[in-house]
Amino acid sequence: MNVPNEKIAQLEDFAYQIRRLSLEMITCGHWGHPGGSLSLAEILAVLYFHVLRVDPQNPAWEERDRLILSKAHSSPALYASLALKGFFPIEDLYRYCQIGGIEGHTDMRRTRGIESSGGSLGMGLSIAVGLAWGLRKKEYTKTRVYCIVGDGESTSGNIWEAAMSASHYHLDNLITIMDYNKVMAKGFVWDEMAIEPVRLKWEAFGWDVIEIDGHDIQEINAAFYKARWVMPRGKPILIIAHTVKGRGIEETEFNYKWHTQHPTPEEADQMLRELSARYGKPIEGYSRLHK
Repeated sequence: MNVPNEKIAQLEDFAYQIRRLSLEMITCGHWGHPGGSLSLAEILAVLYFHVLRVDPQNPAWEERDRLILSKAHSSPALYASLALKGFFPIEDLYRYCQIGGIEGHTDMRRTRGIESSGGSLGMGLSIAVGLAWGLRKKEYTKTRVYCIVGDGESTSGNIWEAAMSASHYHLDNLITIMDYNKVMAKGFVWDEMAIEPVRLKWEAFGWDVIEIDGHDIQEINAAFYKARWVMPRGKPILIIAHTVKGRGIEETEFNYKWHTQHPTPEEADQMLRELSARYGKPIEGYSRLHK
């Protein structure tokens, strides 16, 4: 199902805003994970502004879709998406990692719109399995649980325990997205802990699998449409989204040194200007960081 050109432009603009806000809040907070946040921008843009059935005015709506960010260190991209969607004011983003502000890792008790607290890698998929199973018992047939996992995170044993459980319970209301950006905290995935053949492994665990370009709006939308409305047949679904770590900034792309690092105000100013030029947006600097 194709997305009209006007909608694609809108979603690409949201992806730009997610990247811009992520860089700003990481710089303001003097902490964060820019690489994995930047690689998620298009995926989150399509989810929050085209796919998910959520209501910012009623975040506890029982029949809403749920999104679990298992790779919770990429929270800046999720926080930016929630703020742009209207769950809380955009100004709140600039209290990231500050006392009384939003947490570096997701905390559902403190931030509106967050569905699960996160921190230890691998635990998010288990939470998603439990939610999907519970929603199935309640017979909410239109509700879906989406879970975003990292490629490096997929070396965790509890990911595979959850994957086996999801298959056993036939949870075709569970759609997992792997942000396959190829880079872990200290190097490339294939050097640190190889996970290939990814597709065959998940299929062997009883999942249906789709592979896409995780930065192509049309491919992302088509995968979500297929996973939600066409493929459900008693199997959970994995979307392998091939992405670029640190997408949008030349310095950060495929650079493990930007897995966990905050830019200085001067670096952030240069990065934002580069990002603006890449998207054809008016040049915006980091004036707020120099106040």
